[in-house]
Amino acid sequence: MSLRELYSILPVCMLGLGAVAVLLGGAFYQAAGRKHLNLAAAFICIASAVTAATYQPAVADVGGILNAGNFSCFFVTVICLTASLTLLFSAGYTERRPLGHEEYPALVLFAAFGMSFLASAISLLGIFIGLESMTLALYILLASNKADPLSGEAGLKYLVVGAISTAFFAFGLSLIYAATGTLSIANSIGSLSSHGMGGVGMAGWAMLIVGLGFKASLFPFHMWAPDVYEGGPAPVVAFLSTGSKAAVFAVFLRLAMLPGNGWPVVVPVLWVMAALTMAFGNLAALAQDNVKRLLAYSSIAQMGYVLMAVIAAPTAGVGAAVFYIVAYIAMDLAAFGVVASFSGRDSEFKDINRLRGAGYLYPFRGAVLALGMVSLAGLPPTAGFIGKFGVFYAAVKAGYVYLAAIGIVTAIISVYYYLRVVVYLYMRPAEEVEGGAPLMPGLDIYGGMALTVIMAVILYLGMFPGRLLDFIAVFTTLGAF
Repeated sequence: MSLRELYSILPVCMLGLGAVAVLLGGAFYQAAGRKHLNLAAAFICIASAVTAATYQPAVADVGGILNAGNFSCFFVTVICLTASLTLLFSAGYTERRPLGHEEYPALVLFAAFGMSFLASAISLLGIFIGLESMTLALYILLASNKADPLSGEAGLKYLVVGAISTAFFAFGLSLIYAATGTLSIANSIGSLSSHGMGGVGMAGWAMLIVGLGFKASLFPFHMWAPDVYEGGPAPVVAFLSTGSKAAVFAVFLRLAMLPGNGWPVVVPVLWVMAALTMAFGNLAALAQDNVKRLLAYSSIAQMGYVLMAVIAAPTAGVGAAVFYIVAYIAMDLAAFGVVASFSGRDSEFKDINRLRGAGYLYPFRGAVLALGMVSLAGLPPTAGFIGKFGVFYAAVKAGYVYLAAIGIVTAIISVYYYLRVVVYLYMRPAEEVEGGAPLMPGLDIYGGMALTVIMAVILYLGMFPGRLLDFIAVFTTLGAF
């Protein structure tokens, strides 16, 4: 690999080198506190995001494995910003609930590196490397709270499910390689239809869908999500539920947009998966009193809406899918950011009853959580409203009217459990506090900064979505896939 090619993937390299620097810096400079290491890692993520958004790569194709075009740079920017917000949440959280010293921010950077690598991959080998880099870091991060048995359980469950999904994905890649004789996504997936798909090609596609379905928690590969979300540390779960999903759907979009890829053959399967994912996620969330499990089932349902847009991608769904991914990241980070700030030294915040009157006791965090819930429900004037409108419009325009109807019905159902959280915040009497002590931990300045940015993004995209939509239209028109 030449220096020009390395320069083309500079943002991804910055994440990998930054992870090593934070790891070594914390080991050799013991005086550095957890907060300072998290902030240093957040600065590296922001620098990488700015680089990805502004620099001009020397070449687009990097060794036939990665792509440095507009599409890749966009997703790398989004993933890096997501990681930086996660680390800002972690600055205060890790002071109360230690998740390690320098290894925690280093692992977040390693996970961001894997996600960025995955989103930029243009070969079957690149996809596999990105998936493994991402999931290996997340295994450890989920189990990083040694004092909490549920954290270890979450890490173990994600490890087992990750191993299964990796096996499916690797087998699918090998079958596609056997059918086409090339590792390039464009040449291998793109030539499946010219080979008449065949049994080997169909089996390869099926294995790919299973592997990606596990990572994106699509029905029926969702079973790991509620337990992992409940047991994992809140900032880690926030990153898992946002950054990893963005990277996986970047792969889905690349597969959907390739010419001659046999996409119409797999659409009926994805149609059923999207419908069941939306229905199951929203119905299961109705009965949840555990906030983290509620958000887990909510995340499952939200991925169904994104998949609906991906199905329509060859016709009209690319912009809708990308916009909804960005909106979903902001909405989910708002919810999990508040959950992380409410988590005390001894336990994670989970019980919805503890939200009684919290909107008045903690007005800023209550407002952010309420805004996140309203946006996830798809109500105006938030990013969630524009996002849901976009995916439904794309599905109808592509001819998937019944799928859009299912999505609209399930979205209406979801309003109940999302607004239930808002009701607890503002319409239930506050629990009496013994001795006048605060119910929840205080909000540190860095967590407050992150929540402020997220609130602004949700409102801005809800009221002024045109700029982002125009930008998405430009980079998809330029053929950045």
